[in-house]
Amino acid sequence: MTLALTPIKQYVEQRDNGYWIEGTRISLDSVVYSFLNGESPESIAQNFPLLSLEQIYGAITFYLANRELVDAYLEAGEAEFQHLQQSCQEKSPLLYQKLKAAQSRKHSAA
Repeated sequence: MTLALTPIKQYVEQRDNGYWIEGTRISLDSVVYSFLNGESPESIAQNFPLLSLEQIYGAITFYLANRELVDAYLEAGEAEFQHLQQSCQEKSPLLYQKLKAAQSRKHSAA
């Protein structure tokens, strides 16, 4: 009996200086942050209906196998976000205050 080789599936791809779920516009960040916040793969699937459960498990497996790399990538993204936030605050303090107020209203309504 000869076994046919099955091509290995890729669940994560790197493009545009980021990591994405293969063939989608959904970032790996979204799945990883949900996973790190304690959400189950089934719950993540409900939040991202375009992803199959297989894709979510694949993304989580990619994260766990490459934790150091992905954690460094996420930290770099957070640092860039903080820098952009600081820049916005300095350049447009009134706009920044309005955005923070809207964010506070959104969180208090939730």
